[in-house]
Amino acid sequence: MNLTDFKALITGKKIVCSIFGHKMITSRNITNHLKEYKCTVCQMELTNDEEGDITYLTPELKEVNEALISFYQKKILVKQH
Repeated sequence: MNLTDFKALITGKKIVCSIFGHKMITSRNITNHLKEYKCTVCQMELTNDEEGDITYLTPELKEVNEALISFYQKKILVKQH
């Protein structure tokens, strides 16, 4: 598959999502209230922001989510003991 075919494939999936809408699934639970979502068609990733709205998953938000996961897991471990 050359670069032109790859670009056409990606563009086609984005067009499908823009016409019919994204098919979002929860890809990862960060906490009970924060989640990461992924479109099964175009692979676009979304997450909750600090206000609870859905936003694009940027590298900065991905780092924040990783930190939240570690804090949340530590909190759960402390409560269990």
